[in-house]
Parts: sequence; C-alpha cells; structure tokens
Amino acid sequence: MKADRLLSILLLLQTRGRVPAHELAERLEVSVRTIYRDVEALSASGVPVYAERGRHGGIELLAGFRTDVTGLTADESRALFVLAAQGAHAALGLDEALGSALRKVMAALPAPHRPAAEAISRRILVDASRWKGGPRQAVDLETLQDAVFADRRLRLSYRHSGDREPSTYTVDPYGLVSKAGVWYLVADRRGRPRLFRADRVRSATVLRDTVKRRPGVELADVWEVLRRQVEERPTGIDVTVRVRRAYADMFLRLQAAWLTGLPEGGPEGDGGSEWLTAHLSYGRLGEVRGLLVFADRLEVLSPPEARAELAAAAASVTELYQG
Repeated sequence: MKADRLLSILLLLQTRGRVPAHELAERLEVSVRTIYRDVEALSASGVPVYAERGRHGGIELLAGFRTDVTGLTADESRALFVLAAQGAHAALGLDEALGSALRKVMAALPAPHRPAAEAISRRILVDASRWKGGPRQAVDLETLQDAVFADRRLRLSYRHSGDREPSTYTVDPYGLVSKAGVWYLVADRRGRPRLFRADRVRSATVLRDTVKRRPGVELADVWEVLRRQVEERPTGIDVTVRVRRAYADMFLRLQAAWLTGLPEGGPEGDGGSEWLTAHLSYGRLGEVRGLLVFADRLEVLSPPEARAELAAAAASVTELYQG
C-alpha cells in the first residue's frame, strides 16, 4: 500500500509540478501528515523532492528530475488495454498515436504481464455507440480541438433541433465530451455554461481572443452542471399508463428516460394481471405521442389531456391513410 502511494506521489509530482500537500492527501485518501511522512521517505530513498510552506507552497521535485517507472501491476496492465470505442480516437485523429502508444507500453511492461495484456485487448471490446443509431451527420472536431488546446474563443454557427436557420454564438470552450458516441462542446456563453452537439455545428472559427473561463472551474465541473440540467429537468406532465405484460421489456427499453418507477402488477396468472401499470413524467404534453408506437398494447389512463392528445394524433393518422 505504501509503495503504491509513494509511486503515485512521484508520478503526480512528475506530471503536475508543484502540488499542495492537501491536494495530494485528498487524491490519495490519506492525511496531510501521512503525505509529509511519504515525502520524507522519498527523499531518504534518493528522490530530490522538497516541500515549500506558505500560501503558494506545495511539494515539488527538483527541476529536471525525471524517472522512468515501468513497475505496473497485472491489473494496471490489463486496464490500459481495455479501450473505449475506436470511433472516439478516430474522431480526434488519434488512432495511429493510440496504436503507437500501446506498442510502447507493451514493450515497457514487465514480461510476466504481457500475455495478459495482449489477451485482454483481443477479448474485451467497449463499444460506446447505441444500437441502431442510424446515419449521423459527419462531425469535424479539428477546429473545436484547436480552440480547446490553444485556449482561444470560438465563433459558432449552430443549428438547434427544430430550427431551419443556424444561430451564431461566441463562446469560451472548456473542452470536448463524448457521451454514448455523441460529441459535445462544453463552453461558457456570456459566463453561463452551455452544451453544443458537435454534429449541429455548421461552422466554427477560432478567434484571436484568449478564452475567458470562470476562475477555478474545470471541464468536469461544467459537465456535471450541464448533465444534471439535462437529467433533472422540471416535470411538465405526469402520465399513468397500463401496458400489456408481454410488451413490458419493449416498454422499459423505449421509455426508460421518462419512467419514474418500474411497472407494477399482480403475479402472472392472476385475474387482470395481463396488464402492468407504470408512471411516466414528460417535459411537455406533445411528448406522449411517442406512446403511439405501442398501438393497442398500451393505454394511457390519466390525465385526460394526455388521452385527448393521443386520440387526436391517432385520428390524424387514420385520416391520412383512410383515402
């Protein structure tokens, strides 16, 4: 445990430079006192590490000191070769670099761990894309990447869902996020967090202005705020339905995003147990029309306006095909 912690401290200092003792303690889940004892142990073993106290102090390696650490454990070796979907690396233009990096890591691994690392790369595949996602708009991330890594502002021509004409925005980017195979630009617009789907960006221009991010705010912080906004949108309308038990799996798969609980019903074989009752929450009334895909296998029980909405939609479909 202590050896792993000393190695972690060494790697963090080597990649980050000066790091406050309290930050090391938080990341390694130990006390600040333990960190200072570990620093003394590193120093005693010949590592040129020192602590500087004060408001802007921290723990730091002597300038120019580097070490080549290849003592990976078996689990760490396997973890490096369980990679996310190849499409993510391809979209960033990093496929070749990834392959080259893995070859170097393989060469540096302790000999006993190499067979396990090779096996896991052939036996484990992570595909982040959804089933039957259909064709998608081509995504050009090059300009977005340039702005992110150069710390420059961006001018976007962006088309929102349902809009015919794109809107123009000047934004301060924090970074790019890939979620379920979809790329997003996370940025501030006028000091407020915004989320832009990369496949809806019609054009992007890197400006000369330096990016203006909020002090102390990182990409992960902004993403967490935006993620919660999407997942915790205020309820617009609560709907109660009954669905035939035989189609419960299909219902769960298609309506998972709106369900507020699992479908309920009596034990299979009891009277009336052909149907299960479920509760859903939609952002607006028109979204209930998505339930028409179940035809007569599902019935909306309440509220009356949701029943009326589905009845009107069904009538429109009947009128369209009746001729």
